[in-house]
Amino acid sequence: MNLAGIDIGILWPALIAGLLVTATHVPLGIQVLNRGIVFIDLAIAQIAGLGVICADWLGFEPQGWAVQVSALTAALAGALLLTWTEKHWPEVQEAVIGVTFILAASGALIVLASNPHGAEHLKELLVGQILWVSPGRLAPVALAYGVILLIWFALGERLGSVGFYLLFACAVTASVQLVGLYLVFTTLIVPALATRRLVRHRLTVGYALGAAGYALGLVVSAWSDWPSGPAIVWVMTALAVIVFAFCSQALRLKQSTTV
Repeated sequence: MNLAGIDIGILWPALIAGLLVTATHVPLGIQVLNRGIVFIDLAIAQIAGLGVICADWLGFEPQGWAVQVSALTAALAGALLLTWTEKHWPEVQEAVIGVTFILAASGALIVLASNPHGAEHLKELLVGQILWVSPGRLAPVALAYGVILLIWFALGERLGSVGFYLLFACAVTASVQLVGLYLVFTTLIVPALATRRLVRHRLTVGYALGAAGYALGLVVSAWSDWPSGPAIVWVMTALAVIVFAFCSQALRLKQSTTV
């Protein structure tokens, strides 16, 4: 189906993928911001990506179960490591997360150095290929996200640090292979930042912002022929600035009327 020059048949799987990522990453992103560990998603996503790259280096099928197991195992190991460092060195946890990210990123470059398609693999890991998401991948990812959301909304803070890190690792592992590291970080942090002054309806506004960012970003990408991932990042961030400004203005008006 073609609408105003846009092939809806290509865009709808990408939009569903974006909505699925938004569903899990907005509530988790708010928690990440509250904990002050903003770069944890980059670190764990990069560790999961290193697992994917290592599995590919060992000759496993790109979409096979071995790659998924490798990525999830690497991410869970990284999550357990960061849980341990948070317990023993909480005052430098953000720095430890940064070093972990750099080590995983450098490790990926080392493994890809002898691969003639290394640059392509690295670009796919970072930017993702959301526009070419296979509809067949959406159902299992939706099921995994459903379980993650059920656990999160049922237990929340009762998960503790270990439970949160492990749940987070599972979500990021699926997401980084679906949309790429840049969109994972954007979906986690940008809605959380934009809504940080809201007391009520923060999650609802965050969900609306994420969904609008993916929908409008894909449309802008289709019309302008920009890469989809970067287009979504810019559109979602622009919308976030508008939402934040609106929320700030509403808060000032509320405060002025109560004085």
